[in-house]
Amino acid sequence: MPSTVRFHRVLATRPEKVYRAFVEPDAVASWLPPFGFLCTVHELQATQGGKHRMSFRNFTTGESHSFGGTYLELIPGEKLVYTDRFDDPNLPGEMTVTVTLKAVSVGTEINIEQRGIPDLIPPEACYLGWQESLRKLARLVEPEINQ
Repeated sequence: MPSTVRFHRVLATRPEKVYRAFVEPDAVASWLPPFGFLCTVHELQATQGGKHRMSFRNFTTGESHSFGGTYLELIPGEKLVYTDRFDDPNLPGEMTVTVTLKAVSVGTEINIEQRGIPDLIPPEACYLGWQESLRKLARLVEPEINQ
């Protein structure tokens, strides 16, 4: 039965900056793949009904997997809802990712829920991957470089 994972973090930056990290192709490619993977963004149209497609390549083995989906809801600086579907027929079904952002006294509270994870992917592996990705996200968005 498909599983669901949830994450909560507080990042020391503005919600608008975190939101941009989810909708700019170069930003997504830099933080979304877990350690040991590279990301190629083939398409990213961050508008309601817009599509995204990308692939992750395992740097050790060279093997890759691709996936894509549709943006269902986008509220700049506040919320993103999008779907993901793997191209691999062994990973059937559609996942839905909901990201909410809230300004708090020290930056941005981020909550992420990923529903519909295919049975072949152990939830603990999904947790590990997201934890790594969220560390990379923090390293991208927290520095305030104004030069």
